[in-house]
Amino acid sequence: MKIQLVFQSNISQEAVLLKMMQAILEGIELGLLLSMMIGPVFFALITTSMDQGFKQAAILAFGVLLSDLVYVIFTYFGVHFLSQFPLIEKSLGYLGGMILIGFGLSYIRKKETNAQERETRPISSSKSFLMGFGINGINPFVFLFWISIASMVTVKASWEGSQISLFYGALLLTVFGFDLTKGFLAGQLAHLVTPRVRRYLNIGVGLLICYFGIKMLWTTYYPSI
Repeated sequence: MKIQLVFQSNISQEAVLLKMMQAILEGIELGLLLSMMIGPVFFALITTSMDQGFKQAAILAFGVLLSDLVYVIFTYFGVHFLSQFPLIEKSLGYLGGMILIGFGLSYIRKKETNAQERETRPISSSKSFLMGFGINGINPFVFLFWISIASMVTVKASWEGSQISLFYGALLLTVFGFDLTKGFLAGQLAHLVTPRVRRYLNIGVGLLICYFGIKMLWTTYYPSI
């Protein structure tokens, strides 16, 4: 009897660990996807690193991280409250999936132009931080993205608080880590980021976003699968 209880306990612990690992991996996947998006933050990181150095680019990336964290808190608790109503929960799942698909299609169709001239005057750390927080914070696509993520998390009924925290933590840290990497490598890779390369990257990222959107719609329609 004791052996059976110990065996069941081990299975239960393994199941919890697997769920945690799944949450972390999904967070990393979406973090990588968000990191690959080429938008205002990307160019702000590149230009700041090349003109002001890696330190200012890192401070800018920290501003972006805090902006994302504000969005995460705002969207998760807002969507979580609405999800208490079954009909609204379903609607949020469909809405989030459609937002992701629309977001992905906009990236596939997006046309790239040459970057504008860079400002070479020294800037303060506070300005770098506010630049990162502001550029990311005023972007409506970032807000829509976090709404879709919060909707996706709400659809996952089997996730508990620990899995949700690990998911968001892995996502945010992945984005922050890659923002730092992009800033560090900006000087070496700047000449490679041509409009044509950006176009191919946008298509690839757009297709991946569409995939997550379709997956979310499927999960909402078939929650038990």
